[in-house]
Amino acid sequence: MYEPIRTKSVHSTVARPSSDFPHRSREEELDIQLAGHLAALLAVTDELRALEPSAELDVAAERLAGQLTRLRGASPVRVAATAPTSRLDALHQRAHALAGRALVVAASRADTAAAILSAERMDAHAGTAVA
Repeated sequence: MYEPIRTKSVHSTVARPSSDFPHRSREEELDIQLAGHLAALLAVTDELRALEPSAELDVAAERLAGQLTRLRGASPVRVAATAPTSRLDALHQRAHALAGRALVVAASRADTAAAILSAERMDAHAGTAVA
């Protein structure tokens, strides 16, 4: 049914590793993904804080910033955001989705602290994030 492969693959790097491009480990890739999701969640959290200030969001933002500092080795850049109030529900939905993505990656890399924080943020936005 299928014709067998007769030649060696030109993409094979097992025989001779190529140094043409940088290689990252799976853990490094997961760190980058997790940091990206947490940074996006921090940005949405900061937007929500601008619209409806609360102590809970302040604490969440600081914890997210702490996790980002741990993952990236530097403090995240934060910008005071202002958004129209009609976007409040959309921001909660986005925060819920981002926290879910961060939870999946944190669980994949067995990062308990980030997984717990992500799950807490999902719970916090679950009541307002109705899809």
